[in-house]
Amino acid sequence: MIRSLLILLFGAAAVLSPAVTLAQQASFRVLAFYTSKGEPDHIAFAEQALPFFAQLARKNNFYFESTTRWEALNAEKLKSFQLVLWINDFPTNAVQRAAFQDYMKHGGAWLGFHVSAYNDDSTRWPWFVDFLGGGVFYGNNWPPLPAKLIVDERSHPVTHHLPDTFTSPANEWYIWKPSPRLNKHVKVLLTLDPKNYPIGLKDTIIGGDLPVVWTNTRYRM
Repeated sequence: MIRSLLILLFGAAAVLSPAVTLAQQASFRVLAFYTSKGEPDHIAFAEQALPFFAQLARKNNFYFESTTRWEALNAEKLKSFQLVLWINDFPTNAVQRAAFQDYMKHGGAWLGFHVSAYNDDSTRWPWFVDFLGGGVFYGNNWPPLPAKLIVDERSHPVTHHLPDTFTSPANEWYIWKPSPRLNKHVKVLLTLDPKNYPIGLKDTIIGGDLPVVWTNTRYRM
């Protein structure tokens, strides 16, 4: 039984080795930051997202690295990565924030998910508010609920494969004031269908423009 298992493992290693080598040599490199602390739903999202991106990297032969060490958000580390992901958190340290700003201003790319875009008076990061298109967190629904989404822009790589509308899995939906859509540099990719309103049980969003995914065209995001 042990011998058979070793043969199986060596066989798997032989199959996987070329992909691993290609990933290590890949010119496209992705660095993901996350936290294992905080709200259970945010932690659960990271636990699902990290294996997804790791599998995507193996399939498409790019290098993927993840870390909970936000001190790695520095110029020396970032210079070897073409894309930075924030899975379920954001930097609160002034040095890390400055490094990220410089990275983005010099052509770096970014994808952020859910709470990674959170901002209000307490976050005290004006540049980041502008980076997101000027929208400040205003409210949310609770508990997380599925919702129908509208695809606003089909030319972007994030949305080109999606149908015109679809139902998203359960999510805690954030609404922003003012809406990022009002910023001339923002291109909204997905919007919460107004037919979902009111959405929520304990905390309810009763209406308003609610972009779900967007990009600031002044940056690679």
